[in-house]
Parts: sequence; structure tokens; C-alpha cells
Amino acid sequence: MTRTLVLTVDRDDDLGSKTSIRGPVVGRRQVLTSALKLGVADPEESDTNAILGALRQYDLLAEAKSEDDQVEIAILTGDEKVGVRSDRAIAAQLEEVVSAFQPDQALLVTDGAEDESVLPIIQSQVRIDHVEKVIVKQSKGIEGTYYYIVKALEDPKWRSKIMVPLGAVMAIFGLGIMLPNEIGGVVIGALPLVLGLYILSKGAGLESTVARVVQEMRENADAAMFSSLLWTATVFSAIFAVAEGWREFGTYGVGPTASSVMWLNVIHSSLAWTIIAFLTSTAGFMLLRLKRGSFSGSLIVLSVFGMVVYSFLNTALDIAIRVLEGEAYTFGVQTILNDLATPIIWIVVLWTVTTVVRSLQAKQAQGERYWGI
Repeated sequence: MTRTLVLTVDRDDDLGSKTSIRGPVVGRRQVLTSALKLGVADPEESDTNAILGALRQYDLLAEAKSEDDQVEIAILTGDEKVGVRSDRAIAAQLEEVVSAFQPDQALLVTDGAEDESVLPIIQSQVRIDHVEKVIVKQSKGIEGTYYYIVKALEDPKWRSKIMVPLGAVMAIFGLGIMLPNEIGGVVIGALPLVLGLYILSKGAGLESTVARVVQEMRENADAAMFSSLLWTATVFSAIFAVAEGWREFGTYGVGPTASSVMWLNVIHSSLAWTIIAFLTSTAGFMLLRLKRGSFSGSLIVLSVFGMVVYSFLNTALDIAIRVLEGEAYTFGVQTILNDLATPIIWIVVLWTVTTVVRSLQAKQAQGERYWGI
């Protein structure tokens, strides 16, 4: 006897959001009812075609099976916030279906790559013998292309990915044209910087980190209010750092002799505001994790390490500026020790904090009192 399970996956839970049907949906009659309700709620939904394709595969297998074989069909639904939450929901529903039916093999029917991304989750619990992708036939031509563009812009998921970057580029470009020549040139020149940072964030996967932070803020409303204030302070500190550097830059004339001293003074003047922005952003993350009970001692170590880096940079820049401006500087042991007193103190603080955090982590791992580290 062979048990075959026909599966279709709705990773973004269009079925639940549009028909209020929660997964897993098991059985031909229930699956057919779900397809009809979803089709009536949204005739343009591609998940409807995937469900109907799964029903077709179920009927073909049911007709060809022997008397001892069994065939079952099921719909697995995820969550509107596609990601970890939706994949966990799919894994839990699959476990429920597998424990009830105990299939020997499975057949997966999808409507695109997004649903196929859960294939490793399914394969971890049941063997997949075949994957079928249902692609809806559409008319070709300019009118059809225009229709797809309009529908993509109406979809909230695609709208945020297309309209926000395009709108930001157009806003910066228009602002640069409207402002006076020098300031407008700086604004337009910042356009490649903004695009580069956006591409860098996409490539480094920072958007998932931002989404996680937003989700944590929603789940921790009290901590979110104070952390929002800290991150607002971070933004203003970054603006002050740029403004202070720009002010220092304006005090120097343009010339090759003053260029090195000028840039060192620009960096030195904005360094304090930069470290303030770093510390306030770290404090925001620390507050959210403390509220959730997942406080990480590594954030404290990171903050102290930032102060070590700041103290060394501040001292090094101060010495370099004095030397380049022609001030006599004695590179003696006593002079260097006096200048490096503050960085050395911060190194000692870093070592102390790191030792305490590791000690608390070791005690927590041994099952003693929970310190939240």
C-alpha cells in the first residue's frame, strides 16, 4: 500500500486573508470549497489556479491508484508577513497533516518560486516525488504588459519595492534642481550615495534586520516608545555630525596645503556626534531585547568597544592635527602615555565588562540563576 499526499502551499496566506479559511485544509471536498471561495473573493488570484491544479493531480492519482493505495490532498497556509513566521506556520501544519495521514510520498503543486522556497521544509518531513508549477496563460502584447504593471503597483508587496525607491530618487533629483546651484549640486551628487546605500542594504540583507526591528517594536509597545526616542536621537546625532563636519569644512579655504589638515579637522569635529549616534542606536536595540527577555550582553560589550575605538581615534586625530599644523610634539614615552590615558582606561573597562558577561553566560549555561545574558 502506498500513501500519496498532494500538497499546495499558500505561503503569504491569501486564502486566510481573503476567505478567512485557516490551514491546513485537508480533503478533496474542503479543498474544492476553498478554491471556489478564493476564486469568488479574488478571481485574479494565482493561488486559485494552484489549488485547482492540485485537485487535478489528486483526481488523476485517485483514478490510477490500486485498491490498497491511498491519496490525500491538503493546502498549507503561511502568514501575510512572508518569512520566518509563515515558514513556521507551514512547518507546523505539515507536521499535523503528516502525523494524521502518514504519507509515503508527496506531490507539490505551486504557482511560483515563492511557494517553491518552502520545498526544503516539506522535504524534511516527507519525500517529494514531483513538483508541478501552474502558470496561468495570458494574452501577450503591450496591453497585457500594461495590465501586469498596473496590477503589480496595486499589490502592497510590489508597491513598496517599486514605488518607494523610485519616489525617493525623483524627490532627491527634483529637490536638487530647485535648490541653488552649490546646494543643489550637493543634493544631486548625494543621489548615487543614496542608491548605493540602498543596493548595499539589499545585498547585505539589512532589510530583514529592519523588518525584525519593526516587528519587535510592534510586539513591545512600551519599549518601542523609548527605543523610538533613542533612534530619533540617533538620526539627529548623525545629522549633527554631518552639519559639524560641513561647518568645519567651510572654515578652510580651498588649497592643496590645507587639504590634509582640513579633512582631519572635519573628521575630528564630527567624531563625537558619530559615537553618540552609535551609542543611542545600540541602547535602542538593548531596550527592546531587555523587554523581550532576550537581552544580550554582547550589546554592552559592543558599546564599550565603540568607546575604545572612539578614544583611540580622537587621540590619534588630535596628535596628527597638532603635528601637521607645525606644533612641536615630543614622541616620548611620558607624552604618549599621557595622551593614551583615556584609551587605556577604556581598554580596561572593555576587559572588565567582557569578563563579567562571559562569567554570567557560563553560570547561565550551567543552569544557575537566569541573568538574561
